[in-house]
Amino acid sequence: MLVVYSRRGLVVAQIFRADETFSQSLFAGASCAFGVFDGVHKGHQYLIDCAKQSAQSLGGRSLVLTFDIDPDEVFRPDKLKKLMTNEDRIATLAKTGVDAVVVLPFTLEFAASTPEEFLRKTFGDTTPASLHVGYDFKFGARAKGTVEDLRQWGHKHAVSIDALGLKSEDGAPISATRIRQLLSEGDIAEANRLLGHTYFVGGVVQPGRGEGADMGFRTANLEIPSIMRALGDGVYAAWATVDSKRYKAAVNVGVPATFAERSRATCEVHLLDFKGDLYGQTIRVEFLHWLRPMRKFDDIDELIATVQGNIAWVRENL
Repeated sequence: MLVVYSRRGLVVAQIFRADETFSQSLFAGASCAFGVFDGVHKGHQYLIDCAKQSAQSLGGRSLVLTFDIDPDEVFRPDKLKKLMTNEDRIATLAKTGVDAVVVLPFTLEFAASTPEEFLRKTFGDTTPASLHVGYDFKFGARAKGTVEDLRQWGHKHAVSIDALGLKSEDGAPISATRIRQLLSEGDIAEANRLLGHTYFVGGVVQPGRGEGADMGFRTANLEIPSIMRALGDGVYAAWATVDSKRYKAAVNVGVPATFAERSRATCEVHLLDFKGDLYGQTIRVEFLHWLRPMRKFDDIDELIATVQGNIAWVRENL
């Protein structure tokens, strides 16, 4: 068992890893929301709220049931652009107001389970009172298990199955796929609206090229793994957090065209009014506004003037 505490005094659920020490008795009489929940967006929040309401009505615990990794990390990692790291996803789920989060280790052996085995391994002999899933929920080997299979299992074990349609905004369903598309286009404002929170990335500051300091705007350089690069290339206004302190920031996402041959960083963060050494420190960057696309500059003076303009906008508008 792992207990997570919030520095802001929020109520945070206990997080249980469903390993050999886990007692499946936790499921008895509970209402569970089951899914991967990448991004923990408004659609996910709606499903989890339904589980919380069910728990209140039935008098049992409210639980979120999820995996320790996204199954697509195993089956199609080359096509996946995650909205959150697994650690951030699980920590965010623990702040949704449920009583506990149960994390299933996703192994190849577990993935090879038949739908019947999948449910037996997950719940054992103790089944919840209700299970809340997305309308297209699939489970078991080759995703053969369907919502109808889940309903049949639920009928046999007296589990109420609630398969929910995706919550909609502007006539279109909220989904991780829709949010990923918005992020890839640089539409950070709309993506944040559907997420219900600001999109963020984090990383450890690495040594960079050094040109920024010479030009008057030092940057903290982050190498974001490909699987986490959902946001389209461009320059953004953001908040950057270091040691629990937030700074306004102008952020370059993608490899700068002017220095493409010498650059490794995929996220360069200029923190306004920061003094000190950032190398080796962890930064969390929350994106709020798209400022401009990436471009190659004809000369350094043009580059400096443009970046200074971006920094001025961030200072005046955040």
